[in-house]
Amino acid sequence: MKVTPTVLPEVLLIEPKVFGDSRGFFYEAWNKQTFEQAGIAENFVQDNHSRSARNVLRGLHYQIRQPQGKLVRVMAGEVFDVVVDIRRSSPRFGKWVGVTLTAKDHHALWVPIGFAHGFCVTSDFAEVTYKTTDYYAPEHERSILWNDPEIGVSWPLSADPVLSQKDVLGKRLNDVELFE
Repeated sequence: MKVTPTVLPEVLLIEPKVFGDSRGFFYEAWNKQTFEQAGIAENFVQDNHSRSARNVLRGLHYQIRQPQGKLVRVMAGEVFDVVVDIRRSSPRFGKWVGVTLTAKDHHALWVPIGFAHGFCVTSDFAEVTYKTTDYYAPEHERSILWNDPEIGVSWPLSADPVLSQKDVLGKRLNDVELFE
């Protein structure tokens, strides 16, 4: 497994060793020992799986209490995955990184606590799975406006995004509860 820090060094791109032949492929998606050796010593408690159509945009989400680290992977299709540093004390506060994740490349992205997360679907559809380090708690979930000009994410959308009501009502970075 190859682990590469992104421009937000705590956010890691994970490239598993994929073994393929005429029958298909195999790779280890999760191995506690291997991930601990790579610096991700987490106890995952929940797996989530979503399916979305082209131009669906989900995010930017986080939980202010019961915060979740997320290990994100695409099982079908392609997404542009975005992570924003929302730690006020960070020298990278408000900065973002975007990574294309595809089912074909099998890469994963580690999103630690203290970061907001979202993605938009750039293929006809995509299925995204992610492991979390704490349970979903809707009363603690927050949503930052996907197009907050202070953050300035360059989403690769081919049309207007398809948003949930929660994401339509997202707040600007300066108006949400954040991590210190």
